[in-house]
Amino acid sequence: MENCKSIGTPMAPGTKIHTDPSGKSVDVRTYRGMIGSLMYLTSSRPDIMFSTCLCSRYQAAPKESHLAAVRRIFRYLKGTADLGLWYPKDIGFQLTAYSDADHAGCMLDRKSTSGHVQFLGDKLVSWASKKQLCVSTSTAEAEYVAAASCCSQVLWMRTQLRDYGFKYDKIPIYCDSKSAIAISANPVQHTKTKHIDVRFKIERQDLDEYLGELTESEALDKSEWLKTFLGRQSFDDINAQIIQKGEMV
Repeated sequence: MENCKSIGTPMAPGTKIHTDPSGKSVDVRTYRGMIGSLMYLTSSRPDIMFSTCLCSRYQAAPKESHLAAVRRIFRYLKGTADLGLWYPKDIGFQLTAYSDADHAGCMLDRKSTSGHVQFLGDKLVSWASKKQLCVSTSTAEAEYVAAASCCSQVLWMRTQLRDYGFKYDKIPIYCDSKSAIAISANPVQHTKTKHIDVRFKIERQDLDEYLGELTESEALDKSEWLKTFLGRQSFDDINAQIIQKGEMV
């Protein structure tokens, strides 16, 4: 990989990764070692979080197609070695969060992927990309489940920051699904949303007691790269907002 060409995105838009039962198998230890290295790097490079987590689902029986996807991530890293998170001392401490979901995106079991990010001021401090535990029957449900996960993380951060003397009355959570926002704002659950209410009642209660309203996000959602593959322009636009170029220390 030392002489490979760099590339602009970790994965191409529209990429579909599946079990590939007819593909040629590769060495399991090598594949798992590469995934382990990438997982370690996600602690400071959220831009590869979704791609790495997706490839990690196939560690039991990796194929050449999976290895090719992992190698593309390394090619992306080679061209972006100077990118990283930057935290100047005057960033402010206004806590905000963004939530998003990729409905039925997993080719293994059709489960959705939740993605959420939390900011202090305008700097990223927490992020996650995780496959949901349940199969969502609609986009609204997938978005609501992702918002519930984001809500739990925000409550934990709120408690931790309180120990350092920072108190928050209402914390905004941004979501790009009007249906999920409507469900969270409606205290009366109807027949088609009752199952969502039973499993994720915590979000309804916490939004009322601790957090601000679940609000429709801006055109460029800052959690978009944690749940789907983006084109070069969109990927670069989000990178420009969150991670910056600088010398590696």
